[in-house]
Amino acid sequence: MLQQVLEHIHNRFIKTPYVGKYSISGGVISPLDFLIEGQRFWITGSVLNDGVYTYHADGCKDDDDVNVAGFADEDFTGVICALAVPPAVIALSADILGWVSKYGDIVNSPYTSESFGGYSYTRASGSGTGGNAAAGWQDVFESRLNAWRKIC
Repeated sequence: MLQQVLEHIHNRFIKTPYVGKYSISGGVISPLDFLIEGQRFWITGSVLNDGVYTYHADGCKDDDDVNVAGFADEDFTGVICALAVPPAVIALSADILGWVSKYGDIVNSPYTSESFGGYSYTRASGSGTGGNAAAGWQDVFESRLNAWRKIC
């Protein structure tokens, strides 16, 4: 979810980009000696492993630092950017993930309203095309996300 949030706000909080040749074998990227324990990083220019991950000496994890990253073996010339994502953004990403887990099925449902037996229900609409899109996490968390948004 963190990767989706960073893409949505057009801000990856890039600290330092490192251009070079990298090798991924057996789930290990080398070299990564420029990262510190728990730091997020972004791989770009890879064919199989582009994305945001968290560095740990004993193995990298996914963007939310939950599951072990499932890297595919490859050698590539690209960029690994050391990120400095503020803790508040990481916490906000966790809040969004919780919201998506709870309401994601409802938002993705094809039904926007229904009526039967004197009961009617209409789901909230977001700011999508014609104002008819379901209110997704982007709409629900817009005010909190705007503090970190970059204009591109």
